[in-house]
Formats: sequence, C-alpha cells, structure tokens
Amino acid sequence: MLSFNVIYIKVSTYSMHELITPVIEGFFVGAGLIMAIGAQNAFLLKQGLKKEHLFLCAITCSISDAFLIVLGVTGIAELFDELPKIADYMRWGGALFLFCYGLRSFYQVFHPHVMVADLESKTKGSKLATFIALLGFTFLNPHTYIDTFLLLGTVGGERPDPEHIPFMIGAVSASFCWFFSLTYGASKLSPLFRNPRAWQILDTLMGFMMIGIAISLLIPND
Repeated sequence: MLSFNVIYIKVSTYSMHELITPVIEGFFVGAGLIMAIGAQNAFLLKQGLKKEHLFLCAITCSISDAFLIVLGVTGIAELFDELPKIADYMRWGGALFLFCYGLRSFYQVFHPHVMVADLESKTKGSKLATFIALLGFTFLNPHTYIDTFLLLGTVGGERPDPEHIPFMIGAVSASFCWFFSLTYGASKLSPLFRNPRAWQILDTLMGFMMIGIAISLLIPND
C-alpha cells in the first residue's frame, strides 16, 4: 500500500501533457513491433480470411500481448538472465511448433479446394483447437517475447516510475487495435480467396515463413 501511495504521489506531480507523452510513445513503439509480419500475424490473417472465431483470435492475442508487456515493463524479464535454460526450451519448442505448421501449410498448397470449401461451409473449426494454436503462436514463439517482453519491457522500464503505467496503456492499446483490425479486416478479403490459386500462393508464403522462422530460432546468435 505504501509503494502504491508513493507512485500515486509521483504521478500526481506530473502534468497531463507529461503523462500523455509516454502513452503516445508506448502506442507507436508497440505498433511498430507488433505490426511486423510474423508467425502470429500470419495465422491471424488466415483465420480472418476463413472467418473463423474472429473475436476469440483477436482477444486472445491482445490479452496475451498485454500480459507480456506488463511483465516486461515491470522488470520480470530479468528472470531470463537468471534462468537461461527456459529460453532454450522455448526456442526448441517454438522451432518444432513452427516447423510442423510450415509443413502443414505446404500440404495445403496441394489441396487448395479444401480451403475454398471451408470458406463456403457454415461449419467452423474447433474453438479449442484454434485457442491452443493461438497460445502456441504466442508463447512458443521467442520472437513474441523479444518484441513484447524484452524490447517493449526495456523501453518502458527505462522511463521514470510514474510513466510506466501510461507507457503500458499505450503499448497495450496498440496491441488491441492491431489484432482486431488485422483479424476483422482480413475477413473482408474472403471473396478474393474463393480462387484456389490465391490459397496456394498464401500457403506457400506461409510455409516458407514458418520454416524460415523455425530455422532462425535454431541458429546461434553468437
């Protein structure tokens, strides 16, 4: 309670302009990192095109990002320095997950009519399977941790204590705006993907992207 009162007193000494600045910075730094095309965004794009569980996809990724951003800014990222084995397990697990998904994408290149049929079908895939896949793309992909947990955490953590919460609000807002815009925006492109060739191109690109990211995770940074 004492620490909360101290933070409140420090925040109260800031003007509205001084508090809005970290919100804006958090939003644009967060948007710049989150909008990069990666495994998670590619999966959301595909779910949007299929119009499957749009709200579940957007809210799961948004809340997951918010969780990691808060942990990063509050300094929990330092645990990775003390427990390096965790990072190794995540790296190998993420590489395996992305490699398997990449192979699945290449398989679908040769079965594009299945994807077209999915668009026209009123039956959607399992919510549980989609939720598990979302968690995999978020928490088994070290790139997600680098962007939200480490980079955003470092930038936000270096600001004065009273600016931590405004910075996090900005960064979390960017996540919600991006994931909902991507998911629901992609759903508007569904008519273009009634052509099997469009699915073949998308799945080919996704296959190379997933396997490329998987390989990059296994290459030492030294």
